[in-house]
Amino acid sequence: QVHLVESGGGLVQAGDSLRLSCAASERASGTYYPMGWFRQALGKEREFVSAITWNGDKAYYADSVKGRFIISKDSGENTIHLQMNNLKPEDTAVYFCAAQLYNSGSYSQAVNYDYWGQGTQVTVSS
Repeated sequence: QVHLVESGGGLVQAGDSLRLSCAASERASGTYYPMGWFRQALGKEREFVSAITWNGDKAYYADSVKGRFIISKDSGENTIHLQMNNLKPEDTAVYFCAAQLYNSGSYSQAVNYDYWGQGTQVTVSS
């Protein structure tokens, strides 16, 4: 069983930056997972934010965060980060880290992710 632990959420003002991190607590030796971030605002559906391939060579972003958020992966580790710059009030949500047990080749659909973190709150005030 893989456990994902997120950190880095908080309350900031519009225009500020935050960095989220997510670490997989366990992994089989030599096994790396495609990982991503989703978010869910109050009263809304969970939506894709960003994802990165198992070896970190490709990154994917939702249009709403492209150019402001940067996803990265620690080399040789199942640890990812989401650098969020120029935050806007509409970025306010609970952010969830997710991992795929197998590389489905599809990164933006929640259904393709097998493991989920408990979420970290990001609140952006105007």
